[in-house]
Amino acid sequence: MEDTTNLSPKADASLYNGQPTDTGLSCPGAGLTSRTPSTSDDVWNGVSVENVPLRNKQWFVLRVSYGRIDKAKTFVEAKGLECYVPLRYKEVRKQGKKRIIPKPLLPSLIFLHATAEQAETLLHDNKVMTYESQALLSYYFDHTIHLQNNPNRNPPLKIRDEAMNNFIRLTSIKNPHIIPVTSDNIQFKLGDMVVVTEGEFKGIRGRVARIAGQQRVVVELFDGCLMATAYVPKEAMKLYNEN
Repeated sequence: MEDTTNLSPKADASLYNGQPTDTGLSCPGAGLTSRTPSTSDDVWNGVSVENVPLRNKQWFVLRVSYGRIDKAKTFVEAKGLECYVPLRYKEVRKQGKKRIIPKPLLPSLIFLHATAEQAETLLHDNKVMTYESQALLSYYFDHTIHLQNNPNRNPPLKIRDEAMNNFIRLTSIKNPHIIPVTSDNIQFKLGDMVVVTEGEFKGIRGRVARIAGQQRVVVELFDGCLMATAYVPKEAMKLYNEN
């Protein structure tokens, strides 16, 4: 799932993972962000990534039309709503120097933190399609269940706060070896549920898998959306009881 969508020249990674653009010559020591991007003052006051459910807000997964992730985030935040765009930190060499370049990790998706009413209003706003032949945003539907009042339709996909917090923690680490994967990349079935106890991935919960010859921890946000850490040694993890 290699992305080819470049950030616009004016894009600031602080609007994405809550961290400033990395223009260093090498990959810095990764730290966990404690913020969820927002246009509200809260993001500058250090809102914790551990989101407390507020006024029935939920995490919705929205599709973004091709190549318009910057425009989508600007549009959502202009409405005073909170969203999250995960980045990947790709290592490149330019003129013999190593640099870490932030790029959208999932260039066709954006995560909206809003009430159901706010999400509906956002997607039905006529300005989404002004001067455009294709809608900027649309729901990503949950194909594992159906609407009770309409068995032929699926509801919008929503992510639990706990799962979203875990995903934000992982994707906020500036490590170029964090990668999106598919089930085809995993050489055996996802194994034990673990929590990482040491190192830059400390606190990340997921399932052990072997990818590209390395033992990693895979976080599944929803069906088909899998994210793998870099290599994690056996002694740096322990079994995790989801209950």
